[in-house]
Amino acid sequence: MTATSPLLDLPDAVAAEGIDAGVAAHYGSFNKEQRALEAGDGFVDLSHRDVLRVSGPERLTWLHSLTTQHLTDLRPGAWTQGLVLSPNGHVEHAFDGVDDGEALTLHTEPGAGGPLLDFLQRMVFMTRVEIHDVTDRLAVTWRPKGFDLVPRDRLAAYADAAGPACGLWAHEALRIARGEPRFGLDTDQRTIPNEAGWIPSAVHLDKGCYRGQETVARVHTLGRPPRRLTLLHLDGSENRLPERGADLTPADGGRAVGFVGSSARHHELGPIALALVKRNVPVDATLSADGLVAAQEVIVDPDVGLHVRPRLS
Repeated sequence: MTATSPLLDLPDAVAAEGIDAGVAAHYGSFNKEQRALEAGDGFVDLSHRDVLRVSGPERLTWLHSLTTQHLTDLRPGAWTQGLVLSPNGHVEHAFDGVDDGEALTLHTEPGAGGPLLDFLQRMVFMTRVEIHDVTDRLAVTWRPKGFDLVPRDRLAAYADAAGPACGLWAHEALRIARGEPRFGLDTDQRTIPNEAGWIPSAVHLDKGCYRGQETVARVHTLGRPPRRLTLLHLDGSENRLPERGADLTPADGGRAVGFVGSSARHHELGPIALALVKRNVPVDATLSADGLVAAQEVIVDPDVGLHVRPRLS
């Protein structure tokens, strides 16, 4: 278990709860912190995330064969995303990582590092790689330009140089607005990459064979994922957010058509959430998220295209 971050000792820090326990939810004003991050200022403490280090001369070719990402030509210092799938194409692990020329350092959701480490160690066989959990030595932070890896005993010095500190609530609100899912929060055991908008960010469509590739390729070619990630714009008349995992139903009643993932209060959009919904639900249908009326904004196209909301520059 990751130790409580020393940055919770910063002025006005309020601790997060649940899976994000151990870091700050906010430092006094999550709306102000959102605006700072949108302006390109500040950083977010993600030191509760699990960190693994994969070293050895065959690390990139080995991970290339196991994951959805093309890694054989990964440049030192370039961050990448990747997934490990089941034989049926369901997402079992998700990570972000960077190679330094000697080792690839991966980070994943709190609590997900152990299962990922176990999986990788089972797949080593005769390959010249070594895998270690380095969560106690390396911490993850995020700035508007991307992730940083910081020696855990240097977090306080990093905060002095990279400030202002912004909390998880601000970070989550902006992430949700961008339509970026978190593994295990916005996904379940049946999720395939096509449903969650992980093509092409975490899935390279032109690489060689990997476990689960057939499912990904078939659904991408047909353009009809069983479910689709959607952004919910929630009715703000009630002072609450939906519970994660709550049923998503038609607004006029009926059976569940999906489930609600993570939610937040955005400083401009108001209350928002991510949800996985059945593909055949009309994109303009009004839904009910844990009793809150919700309009949809398309992230994953239910039929055609790249299956990802266009990113406008």
